[in-house]
Amino acid sequence: MERFREIELQVVKNGAFGEDESLRYSVPLARTGSRNTSPSRQKVIKTKPRGFDEETVTTFGKVIQTDIQMEDSIWGLLPEDLLIEVLARVPPFLIFRLRSVCRRWNSILQDSSFLSSHSQVPSHGPCLLTFWKNSHTHQCSVFSLPLKTWYKIPFGFLPDWAFWLVGSSGGLVCFCGFDGISFKTLVCNPLTQTWRTLPRMHYNQQRQLILVVDRAERSFKVIAASDIYGDRTLPTEVYDSKLDSWSVHQIMPAVNLCSSKMAFCDSRLYLETLSPLGLMMYRVDTGNWEHIPAKFPRSLLDGYLVAGAQKRLFLVGRIGLYSTFQSMRIWELDHAKTVWVEISRMPPKYFRALLRLSAERFECFGQDNLICFTSWNQGKGLLYDVDKKTWSWIAGCAIQLCNSQVCFYEPRFDMSIY
Repeated sequence: MERFREIELQVVKNGAFGEDESLRYSVPLARTGSRNTSPSRQKVIKTKPRGFDEETVTTFGKVIQTDIQMEDSIWGLLPEDLLIEVLARVPPFLIFRLRSVCRRWNSILQDSSFLSSHSQVPSHGPCLLTFWKNSHTHQCSVFSLPLKTWYKIPFGFLPDWAFWLVGSSGGLVCFCGFDGISFKTLVCNPLTQTWRTLPRMHYNQQRQLILVVDRAERSFKVIAASDIYGDRTLPTEVYDSKLDSWSVHQIMPAVNLCSSKMAFCDSRLYLETLSPLGLMMYRVDTGNWEHIPAKFPRSLLDGYLVAGAQKRLFLVGRIGLYSTFQSMRIWELDHAKTVWVEISRMPPKYFRALLRLSAERFECFGQDNLICFTSWNQGKGLLYDVDKKTWSWIAGCAIQLCNSQVCFYEPRFDMSIY
């Protein structure tokens, strides 16, 4: 054993190990089918740390112990501030499970110090939230794109009303529906299992809603445009969580909306219109509506407005009159010229797999330059990264996406519903 260690250290020091030599000297041969779990048998891995030059890299060796677990007593001896810093960097869905470990951990996850540390940690990446209701209760599953894993979140804390998903922003999720008496709007934080209903609107009826969270101000707004039946005589209303009230603003000008889908980008709300052709834009800061004469591409069958990062606004839709000539394309709005510029096309193999029928229904939504396509009947999910220009399927979503309401979701403990 001492002879083996001597050879191993000499190889690392000289930096002269290649692929074959590292296997020859650092890992002795074991019996076929057996697992090497001995702590004394260590693997030397050639790595290149960030910021190291080539000379340093050649003499850098990293020793990894396999199958080593930290003892429970060590966790119990960690100081409170250090434990908070560790938990603040754990993926949120794993933290959600850790609440049941012990009373101490459960109390820490509700502590203001933990929430403050958690708010300063960068987001673990976007997730997909799917919501549906079976015969007994509401169900919710979340797919973490960075971890590529589905997580089940209990939604029994919500009231048993007939409501549907509005959307999500900054860790909060918004629903609207009927409690059996009147129209209700509620917001919740799935991780903290908290929820509340918003005050009644001045014109309290079923409306087109969108949720917008301002993390810097630790507040949120809910914007209510026209009703879902296109009654444009209703004034626009905005709920402000800091004021806990709705304010009435300008009535949308007389237009013919071609879709009930809305997109919020750079403090502006956008809707598609057929007459006059283009977009209606609502400025939250002024409370006024404006028309943008951005004509849609020719032969556009159905279009979805998708908000991207850094003031980017996308249009996604099918082109073509016949099923054999159809294709899915993505355009970006040139704000200066008020024209749609094509930036990508869905490859035919993905288009045929996502929509087997020409008239099949699909949904499209986005966040941070990620665009997600879902097919209700097929139960499939396809993701497009605008920055990387890559297409990829969402694994294991046949059950979760089929006949479910879906939106992007950013899990956060520090976002309050008040």
